[in-house]
Amino acid sequence: MPSEDKGCLYLCATPIGNLEDITLRALRILKEADYIAAEDTRHTLKLLNHYDISKPLISYHEHNRMEKGPEIIELVRQGKKVALVSDAGMPGISDPGADLVKMAYEAGVSVTVVPGPSAALSALVLSSLPTRRFAFEGFLPRERKQRRERIQMLQTEQRTVIIYEAPHRIKALLRDMLDVLGSRRIAIVRELTKIYEEVMIMSLQEAVEYYDGRTPKGEFVLVLEGAQPDTMDRDFSHLSIKDHLREYISAGMSKKEAVKQVARDRKIPKSQVYPYSIDLEA
Repeated sequence: MPSEDKGCLYLCATPIGNLEDITLRALRILKEADYIAAEDTRHTLKLLNHYDISKPLISYHEHNRMEKGPEIIELVRQGKKVALVSDAGMPGISDPGADLVKMAYEAGVSVTVVPGPSAALSALVLSSLPTRRFAFEGFLPRERKQRRERIQMLQTEQRTVIIYEAPHRIKALLRDMLDVLGSRRIAIVRELTKIYEEVMIMSLQEAVEYYDGRTPKGEFVLVLEGAQPDTMDRDFSHLSIKDHLREYISAGMSKKEAVKQVARDRKIPKSQVYPYSIDLEA
């Protein structure tokens, strides 16, 4: 714990939606801080006004972190208490707070955490998917080529995977995940702790179909089923392509899903697999 009479950078978790989801300690730190560094000062003001807290605000975000970071560290060096908050949840997770923490340690100033809400963990426990081991991916690349390359790296990831995504990119992400990974189970968690909180547990195929013609709204956390050991590194040489397709169709896949999965398994184009599926019943 930092000394009461010395400067310190406090990584202060704030609500991810419902303003009541804040700890007593977080409220005390925000009231005692000399400055509050915020990702979006307008957003943070709503929280501070709700709890009648008035403090000088410092704008600290992705685009000014190299300029503002050293200024914040200098304030801490001078003995000031600076509370770092993100727009929602724990600062340093998928935001530039991680850079500020690194600067603080390099400068030799005190850093501590004021724990609280986390969208990733909240979505995970709501997902009904395995929670013993999981991998946090945060936001995947925006560019399709890089995004698909990252998804391909998850093909053999057996842990449950947590992904953040913005509403205007969710459709493209789901399509890419289905195309690369096949139809695994996924929990789509939207608007956590807010009025319109929603948790949908379905297959990737169903998720793509669900959003066909719908406009996604809100902030999303996707919780993806990990790869199953019995489907990894299998030798399919003993199966004909048609029998390979039958195996997946009998397991519940649609004919379209089966074609994609067989193509992935055999590392051949879907066009080579499709003719074998024409007279199969799905």
